[in-house]
Amino acid sequence: MEQATRKPEGSTTLSDVGTGPRPSVIQLSIREKAALYAAYMSFVEGGGLFVPTTRPAQLGDEVYAILTLMDEPAKVPIPGRVCWITPAGVPGRQQGIGIQFARNETGEQARIKIENLIGNALKSARPTHTL
Repeated sequence: MEQATRKPEGSTTLSDVGTGPRPSVIQLSIREKAALYAAYMSFVEGGGLFVPTTRPAQLGDEVYAILTLMDEPAKVPIPGRVCWITPAGVPGRQQGIGIQFARNETGEQARIKIENLIGNALKSARPTHTL
């Protein structure tokens, strides 16, 4: 099992689990609202989430994320596909992938939950991990 810790402030931790060279199941913990805002990809149809990882991926790869938000005990399952890749070495950007939420009830529930937690910050012009 590979573990990477997102910096700064240790607000996000990540574990990739899989047997192949591509991520298949990703566990992500976001503990702060600011970190959730930075990771959320509101411009992706149906919602998306940036996940810092060094694991290789291809656009379109299927991914299943298990998300822990803030101090909530329930984990949020997010099936989806890789829709964004930030490779290593991009100045000012963290390496990782963006996951577009699946077009089903589970993906929609994840989008709604995240947008409710972020609230009015969705309208902010603050930079994120992707834009």
